[in-house]
Amino acid sequence: MIELKSSAEIERMRVAGAFVHQMLSEVADLAKVGVNLMDLEFHVRRNIEERGAVSCYWDYAPSFGEGPFRNVICLSVNDAVLHGLPHDYVLRDGDVLSADLAVSIDGWVADSARTVIVGTANERDSALVRCTEEALEAAIDVARPEARLGDISNAIERVATGYGYPINTQFGGHGLGRTMHEDPHVANRGRAGRGLKLRPGLTIAIEPWFARTTDEVYTDDDGWTIRSADGSNTAHSEHTIAITENGPQVLTRP
Repeated sequence: MIELKSSAEIERMRVAGAFVHQMLSEVADLAKVGVNLMDLEFHVRRNIEERGAVSCYWDYAPSFGEGPFRNVICLSVNDAVLHGLPHDYVLRDGDVLSADLAVSIDGWVADSARTVIVGTANERDSALVRCTEEALEAAIDVARPEARLGDISNAIERVATGYGYPINTQFGGHGLGRTMHEDPHVANRGRAGRGLKLRPGLTIAIEPWFARTTDEVYTDDDGWTIRSADGSNTAHSEHTIAITENGPQVLTRP
């Protein structure tokens, strides 16, 4: 069931979104050569506790994961792109780090992700990150009342195709609000003019992610981390948005 949110409820989601944005910005600043992923995990964990927020990841146990997730942020490096389990890994020069965070504040959720390159960036990885960001902005731009869900998916697909990246449809965006995952599913590939009609009050997370040379993935032995099947580097960008009468509002950036 899709639950449309009131203006007041959207504003409450925006509070959570501001905190998520702040945490991802701090993680991006802290992600330097020599920093351990667990240092980033504990930084976010402390801030969630101090803010009185609730992690949407801690104890999360979906069908695609192995047991309850016991971290508060997903940190995925290089060929890892989704659900990265923070572990004892020291960041190296040129690593591609995707950070994905969802929290609830006063019962309302926001979810966002960004990818940064640690230290020295090469053009291939920079282009991959840029593609996810451009695809996200293109999708947000078409997320207006009376448009269709397929318009969002198609906008992402067109940007990815322009860069020459294959698209996986197993994982994508989703509705959210009182919980992290609600209807509808938001695919990263689709046909314009098809699917659910977008209505004011709909809140969704849009999250284009791509691997450089494959659309196939596998789950790491840790039971959570999703990696590209051929070991190619990956990138992921995500925002929580609200459909309003005046167009899309991004709740996870200032």
